[in-house]
Amino acid sequence: MRDAVTTLIKNYDNTGRYLDSSALDSIKSYFDSGLDRIKAAAIISANAAGIVKEAGVTLFAQVPELIRPGGNAYTTRRYAACLRDMDYYLRYSSYALVAGNPDVLDERVLTGLRETYNSLGVPIAPTVIGIQLMKDLVKAKVQEAGVADPSVVDYPFDYITRSISETSI
Repeated sequence: MRDAVTTLIKNYDNTGRYLDSSALDSIKSYFDSGLDRIKAAAIISANAAGIVKEAGVTLFAQVPELIRPGGNAYTTRRYAACLRDMDYYLRYSSYALVAGNPDVLDERVLTGLRETYNSLGVPIAPTVIGIQLMKDLVKAKVQEAGVADPSVVDYPFDYITRSISETSI
C-alpha cells in the first residue's frame, strides 16, 4: 500500500521527471487535508460497529427482499456475511482515507470482487447502497465533530462504488 505522496513520486520517478507545480500542489493538498483525514479515520474507528449496524438496518428497510426467504441476506449466516462485508468496506475505506490513495482498496478489496459477487449471485446494487449509507453516516459524524472539510470522506466510498458498479464492455 502506498500513500498519495509515494505514489506521486513513484510516477514522476518512473518517467524521469522533476516534480512540477502540479505535483507540488497535489502534495500540498495531501498535507493540508491530513488532519481532517486523520480525524475522520478516528471517528470511523470509534464508531465502526454502530455505523455498520445502522447502515445495515437502513439497507434492509430500503431493500426488504434481501432478508425475506430467498433473499441474499436471508438466514443468519448470510445476514452476518453481509454485515461482515460492510465492515470490510468501512475499515479499508478508513485506510484509504488516511493514505489519501485508493491503492489499498484495489489491492485488498476490489480486485476480483465484482466477479466473485457475480459468481455467488450477490446483488451489486444493494452493496452500493450499503456503502453509500455508510458514507453518509460517516460524513454526518465527521460534520458533527467539527471537521473542517467533511468531504474528505467521500473519495474512498465513492471509489469503491464506482469500481464495483462498472461493467466491462
